[in-house]
Amino acid sequence: MGVPVLHVDLDQFLVAVELRRRPELRGLPVVVGGRGDPTERGVASTASYEARAHGVSSGTPLRTAAKRLPADAVFLPVDKPAYDEASAEVMAVLRSFPVDVEVLGWDEAFVGPHDPSVDPGVLAEEIRSAVVARTGLTCSVGIGDNKLQAKLATSFGKPDGVGRLTSDEWAAVMGPRPVDALWGVGSRTRRRLEALGVRTVDDLAATPAADLAAEFGPRTGPWLRRLGRGADSSPVDPTPWVPRAHGREETVQHDLDDWDEVAALVRRLAAQVADDIAAEGRAAVRVAVKIRYVPFETKQRTRKLAAPESDAAALGEAGVALLDGFDHDRRVRLVGFRAEMAEPGATA
Repeated sequence: MGVPVLHVDLDQFLVAVELRRRPELRGLPVVVGGRGDPTERGVASTASYEARAHGVSSGTPLRTAAKRLPADAVFLPVDKPAYDEASAEVMAVLRSFPVDVEVLGWDEAFVGPHDPSVDPGVLAEEIRSAVVARTGLTCSVGIGDNKLQAKLATSFGKPDGVGRLTSDEWAAVMGPRPVDALWGVGSRTRRRLEALGVRTVDDLAATPAADLAAEFGPRTGPWLRRLGRGADSSPVDPTPWVPRAHGREETVQHDLDDWDEVAALVRRLAAQVADDIAAEGRAAVRVAVKIRYVPFETKQRTRKLAAPESDAAALGEAGVALLDGFDHDRRVRLVGFRAEMAEPGATA
């Protein structure tokens, strides 16, 4: 048996940070999203468990959330600096243990103990206790024989608990579940698998690697089969997390049918993203534009740049060029711009 892997996931993170500074809101349905105004267009970034009981979750339009929630519901704007600070606090707590920490984002990380003989259940409880004691935030912890298992196990312990999933338990626990219960399998891949007659995790584990490679390619196909079997050989990587991209998006309050206005918004968002990447001393190598049409269909176009670029105007024009690939006869409700960056140290 190898070294166990733990996955730490903060509970209702954005809401929890808000409740830490507004304890009077505890027990109420709380939604964090947009500018915190449920009369505006926008979506929920996170909803409290009380709000989730009314059918509100991440991605729910704010106006829809307002209709579903009782009168005492509270809507709050997104406060990115506060979440950055809170995340850094939690990761510092994790690094105070004799473990490797691989940060996945604001609210989650893998933890790899240095001592292979450590009792992972004891370590999980120690981590949970330390996080809440030092930050006031609760977390759930998943335990597995590898990162895949630990990630999935976290959901078994939510909220504020510990879940476990090992190789010995894999087939019994995961086998009957649909393939999109696996970390890394989304709706598009699920549909392609279902077209092959692969509907459950057991089905995926039993499908010959050659069949999957024929459909998904020589790398992705065998990888999917390994997922079906609960296998994951990737180590916990403590290399400091560096974002691969920065992006901004805006839900407009009135539909846009003038694509000159859409282009102007792309340029403005690109300028904001240029500031974000400049702060890291990095350049963009690829840009992407996202358009959400009325009522809610989303399309995206990407473009690799001829050379790394950090100039705001150049990034904006690269984004505007992508607009030719969208349907200009449709109205727009959201525009997004993203820049994928070169490795740290690269310059434009």
